Amino acid sequence: MLLGGSVAFLFSSLAIRAVGRAAMQVVVEVRNQFRDHPGIMDYTEKPDYSRVVDICTRTSLRELTTPGLLAVLSPVIAGFFLGAEALGAFLAGAILTGQLLAVMLSNSGGAWDNAKKYIEEGHYGGKGSEAHTAAVIGDTVGDPFKDTAGPALNPLIKVMNLVALLIAPIVVTHADDTAIRVAVVAVAAVVLASMIWISKSRKSELGTEIKRMDAAGAPS
Repeated sequence: MLLGGSVAFLFSSLAIRAVGRAAMQVVVEVRNQFRDHPGIMDYTEKPDYSRVVDICTRTSLRELTTPGLLAVLSPVIAGFFLGAEALGAFLAGAILTGQLLAVMLSNSGGAWDNAKKYIEEGHYGGKGSEAHTAAVIGDTVGDPFKDTAGPALNPLIKVMNLVALLIAPIVVTHADDTAIRVAVVAVAAVVLASMIWISKSRKSELGTEIKRMDAAGAPS
């Protein structure tokens, strides 16, 4: 149950970090266009919107790989490593934690978003105030909470349950076959760990690119 509950948090973390990486890629592209086409600032040139749309489309497809593999491979690892009974407990922990986490993420993200809109209507100093600056920062976190991680936990739970139902007969059949169980767990764990490592390395590459642009004096 503890392992199942932790999967919901890991999945949410991957989704939120994916949004951050996609946003950083858009920032890099926008700064490149400002640097290469200074006429954008005085409206003598039009920005290339298609580049940003292409980045968002490609990034969304690529970033779904790791959370998708987590949803598919985690029940496989739990079932073959710990057995059929543990797979049931794994699903129970994932369902319970995932449902509560989804509600928390959606509500907190919506609260941050509404707080920013409330301040922009003129309360607590309105736009330009310190309260508005803080609310914008909160909304930056709230958007991936309520628009990405929260809603995505529902398909995570469904996919994990579906995979578990499909592999349950195989898990029971090979319960005494240690070699097959170890091989399946090893392959699944290596694939999942590799994808998580690749996802983490993408952020460091983007950070290096932004630092290089800062050193070159690109518009911020």
